[in-house]
Amino acid sequence: MTRKAIFITGGGSGIGRATARHFAAQGWFVGIADVNAAGIDETAALLPEGASSRHIMDVRDRDQWRAALDAFAAVSGGRLDVLFNNAGIGSGGQYIDMAPEEADRLIAINFGGVVNGIYMALPLLRATPGSTILNTGSASGFYGVAGLAVYSATKFAVRGLTEALEIEFAKHGIKVRSLMPGFIDTPLLDQVSADSNEPARNRLSESGFEIVPVERVGEAAWEAVHGAKVHVTVGKMAKRLSRLARFFPGLIAKQSKKIDGLGAAGHQG
Repeated sequence: MTRKAIFITGGGSGIGRATARHFAAQGWFVGIADVNAAGIDETAALLPEGASSRHIMDVRDRDQWRAALDAFAAVSGGRLDVLFNNAGIGSGGQYIDMAPEEADRLIAINFGGVVNGIYMALPLLRATPGSTILNTGSASGFYGVAGLAVYSATKFAVRGLTEALEIEFAKHGIKVRSLMPGFIDTPLLDQVSADSNEPARNRLSESGFEIVPVERVGEAAWEAVHGAKVHVTVGKMAKRLSRLARFFPGLIAKQSKKIDGLGAAGHQG
């Protein structure tokens, strides 16, 4: 029997790498896609021999998507059990200070990349019984976060697309899920923001925010693929924001003000 296969964008680091390791440990074949060739190699080196394929690609380019998925299918036995749209960037800062070109880049990668991936992968997904589309969202997709306006908007878009396609694709036998993580323990938390000389990791800890181990996101990805929930939250903050957005949206403004200025570090894949 051909082993199950997952194709992961943003697989060269962070959430993508943790998910690749978790699924490979369960015997899955992993397609590692990223714009960073060195990151792909580093992830592949952590997986069992023969458990992965490497795909250098930009999620904004549909021709690159097509070529990568064709190459992946050639070594996966034609299977695509899970498309994990995880690639993303996390630019933050006040809206009035963000260059329009950077906003364009955020939208093109964080949302456009997901749209492209779904279009390009649909033939393989439809040909694989019980397949799943998994998209990386964010806790900032539950309520708009000051200092992350455009980033947050892209994650709202991912959330809306996930919910709509979960309904549309049911008749095709394809599940659609999202991960909604809070601040994740990746090297991004060591970055220094423009308005502070202190790493985001320190500022988050001092403000009382939970930093979730990246391995937990890999486990959550497994739960999302095999569970019934459309949105799988990761971490206490994400769970809390989910509840507040549903029942007490007015209270989230206070939480958002605390996050304002901390940047998007730790949210991206």
